Amino acid sequence: MHRKFFVLTGIAVLLVACQFPLLSQQPTATPAPLANALLTPNSNLAPSRTPFQPVVPTVQNTPTVTPTSIQPTGLPTSKNQMNILLLGSDWRAYAGGARTDVMLLISLNPDSGFVSVVSFPRDLWVNIPGMGQERINTAQEFGGFTLTQATFQNNFNLRVDRYIETNFSGFKAIVDTLGGIDIVASAALYDRCDLSWRDDSGYCYVGPGDVHMDGATALWYVRSRYSTSDFDRTRRAQEVVLGMFQKLMSLNALTRAPELYSLFSSDIDTDLSLSDLTTYLSLASTVLADQSKIHRYAVDSSLATGYITPAGADVLLPNYDGIEALLQQALSGK
Repeated sequence: MHRKFFVLTGIAVLLVACQFPLLSQQPTATPAPLANALLTPNSNLAPSRTPFQPVVPTVQNTPTVTPTSIQPTGLPTSKNQMNILLLGSDWRAYAGGARTDVMLLISLNPDSGFVSVVSFPRDLWVNIPGMGQERINTAQEFGGFTLTQATFQNNFNLRVDRYIETNFSGFKAIVDTLGGIDIVASAALYDRCDLSWRDDSGYCYVGPGDVHMDGATALWYVRSRYSTSDFDRTRRAQEVVLGMFQKLMSLNALTRAPELYSLFSSDIDTDLSLSDLTTYLSLASTVLADQSKIHRYAVDSSLATGYITPAGADVLLPNYDGIEALLQQALSGK
């Protein structure tokens, strides 16, 4: 029961990071903190195509990697800094597989007293150890968190320590167990859907403004891709995460953590331990009291370029220098 308390507390701390505004200062030598590309709609971004699903690759020489063997050489980290991936997978019982369509890096730095959040688009075309060039969201499916760790280390010189993951059914169950969530949609979304309240043409329409959502609606809102870009999906995902956090807080989540976690434990997978989380409870108090300690970033359209592979996959080529500069800023808190 105590472990459940601290796991939910840790999750709540991570979700807090998605509610605060961005820092206003913009350094000249490194990419600026995430601005309008994530938090407000961008009409200049082309709609995302239905992603081509490549043939499942044959995994060869999948590395045996442990967290202690992954040591970054170029990116700044302090002694007690922990990097956690918040993952939303597309696993479904009838389909199999578990690609991580939502990938948020949460960096907790108790030494300097800040939290950074970095969003990675699912279609980044990277080198996955033992697989070759593939979408970054396939690493978890074919090699679990060990392969995901190695992928982030090998491509971005980034150490990832722990993860928190949920899937479609888990996500919907959490939202529905909460009694639904309320979000503030910064733009209207009109897109194809299979919800019961769709119009005659098979489309759903929400926003802008205040919207109440059940689990199925929230999942559609996060995943919709036909009329918007993947970068816009990231903005919508943050709006939903904020709505979930606000609902949890309205239910006194921190004081009722054991009770609430018992409802959600089957919907969340994590390797965060009790000793991991207790180290960061004081950081939670720090960032809750001072919103400027929350830094938010994203690998957006300025750091990734659309590309169609010879096999027909619609992917994003990463700007490695730009992404490393972004991570330098995020991990140093500057």
